[in-house]
Amino acid sequence: MHTILKNLTKQIEFSSDLKRNIHLFLTSNKCPKTADHCIDVGTEARRIALMFKANHEAAEIAGWLHDISAVFPSIERIDVSRQLQIDILPEEELFPMIIHQKISKVMARDIFGITDQEILDAVGCHTTLRANATLLDQVLFVADKIAWDQSGEPPYIEELNRNLKKSLTHGAFTYINYLWERKETLKVVHPWLKEAYEELEDKVNKV
Repeated sequence: MHTILKNLTKQIEFSSDLKRNIHLFLTSNKCPKTADHCIDVGTEARRIALMFKANHEAAEIAGWLHDISAVFPSIERIDVSRQLQIDILPEEELFPMIIHQKISKVMARDIFGITDQEILDAVGCHTTLRANATLLDQVLFVADKIAWDQSGEPPYIEELNRNLKKSLTHGAFTYINYLWERKETLKVVHPWLKEAYEELEDKVNKV
C-alpha cells in the first residue's frame, strides 16, 4: 500500500465488518457526511440491483466505497493521482473533483482489499459512467444520483424515477441527459460522460 494511503489508516483498528470499517475510515478522516452518504448510496444501490436482477451484495459494497476518496481535498487530487500512478485526463486536470472516482477505485482495492473487478470498475466510473457500462456500473451510477449528497431533492429526481420504471438504461440516461442539456455550464465535459451519453441516447431511442 502506498504511504499516502497508509497514513490514512494507521490510527484505525479495522474489524471484519466492511460497512463499519468504511464508515469508521471516513469519520476518522473528518468526512462524517460522506460516511453517511456512502452508506445511503449502498442501501439505494442494493434496492436498485434487486429491481434489475443485478448482484445486490456487490452493488451495496460499491455504494459504500464510491466516495471514500473524499478524504483528499480536490486541490490535492491530481498530486495524489500521480503518486498512485492513475492516468489523468486533461479534463480531470482542469477539474480535479471529477478524478475522485478513480482514486476511490484504487483505495477500495488497496485499503479495503476489494478484488472483485466489477465492483472496482463501478466505483471507478460512478460520477461519469462510461461506454459499454456494465449492469453494476449503471446501478451504482443511478443510486448515487438518487441518494445524492446535496440538500433538498435532486431537480431531476421525478423524471429519473419515472424513467427507471422503463429500464435501468432509461434511468441512467435521464441524469446524463440532464447534464448534457446544461453542458455549457459545466466546468468540463468528461470524455467518458460524452461516450456514455452518445451510447445511451442511441439505446433509449431504439426502444
